[in-house]
Amino acid sequence: MTKIPGYFQHDRLEPQALNIAQKVWAGERITEEEGLYLYEKGEPAYLATLATFIREKKNGKKVFFNRNFHLEPTNVCVYDCKFCSYSRAIKKRSDGWELSFEEMLNAVKAYDNKHVTEVHIVGGVLPQYDLPFYEKLFSAIRAHRPSLHIKALTPVEFFYIFKKAKVSYEEGMRRLKEAGLDSIPGGGAEIFHPEIREIIAKDKCDGQQWLDIHEVSHNLGIRSNATMLYGHIEAYRHRIDHMEKLRQLQDKTGGFQTFIPLKFRNDNNEMSHISEGSVIEDLRNYAISRIYLDNFDHVKAYWPMIGKETTHLALSFGVDDIDGTIDDTTKIYSMAGSEEQNPVMTTPELIEFIQAAGYQPIERDTLYNTVHDYDKEAYVPLHDLANA
Repeated sequence: MTKIPGYFQHDRLEPQALNIAQKVWAGERITEEEGLYLYEKGEPAYLATLATFIREKKNGKKVFFNRNFHLEPTNVCVYDCKFCSYSRAIKKRSDGWELSFEEMLNAVKAYDNKHVTEVHIVGGVLPQYDLPFYEKLFSAIRAHRPSLHIKALTPVEFFYIFKKAKVSYEEGMRRLKEAGLDSIPGGGAEIFHPEIREIIAKDKCDGQQWLDIHEVSHNLGIRSNATMLYGHIEAYRHRIDHMEKLRQLQDKTGGFQTFIPLKFRNDNNEMSHISEGSVIEDLRNYAISRIYLDNFDHVKAYWPMIGKETTHLALSFGVDDIDGTIDDTTKIYSMAGSEEQNPVMTTPELIEFIQAAGYQPIERDTLYNTVHDYDKEAYVPLHDLANA
């Protein structure tokens, strides 16, 4: 039997808790029932120890970040998700923004003299942002700055534009890949279970359609991330169901890179009457995600959403990625009342932030190739790499 730390031999731990610890130390997968047990009875110190063991087995003391910026074409949307503080309905579109093709390309060109490796494109869903529009946009970005990684759109957008274009998921994703799409973010997942999704986001793509589009993308060599919106009306069993579906698809394709738990924020939306969860529950959720999703290489804490202090703590609960520099280019979470109303961290600030928590800062590209290991290299400002 694999030897486990003495901490887990304490008399106060239940037999099931000891059994789960034994499985984790032996590298064995926990079951759905055991995942639910962790949510219902797992204490923070216990969960942190298990999650830290897994994250260090996978990635040592490394904490990853990248240099990125967001491009948000619009906050006007044909869908009406109850939790969303960002979008403006069609009937209230005068309250929002709708960028033109030229405005979007100019937003990318504004970074010509800055060392960034990724543009993250996601926003509302509108008819004018169709398949030909995004083919044109991705092609123009690729032609202007070939080295810039285009991480763009979610199954919510893909489902709409492919249906409008009357093309299959395969044809639509292939066309966008040929235009320049490199990878896709994990948004739009929310909670897969229909009894929750029907209440909070009933009119957009369902959970299975989300999974199907990611599977098609993986089969085309397009890597992706996965998210879960937690802390609203879902129960623990819905979270486990959500992660189980992700774990099964990852077994099948291996195309997911990182899992990103997204905390429900209750400002300025139709679910504002629901209280937000505590920081302790946030940390427990990160840890259980790390334990359950044994076939995911990374778990990310999105610092603009939960704030820098909670992100620091999350590094001791299985998290090994904190996203990137952002440069105050996203409004999705600030409009929902997130901790960071003007999300910006420079590369030196990110390095110091990670080192202050006792970890090793790794600047990565979108596909987790190491750009700089700042435990081995001093930070040197890099200038215009637009033509690299």
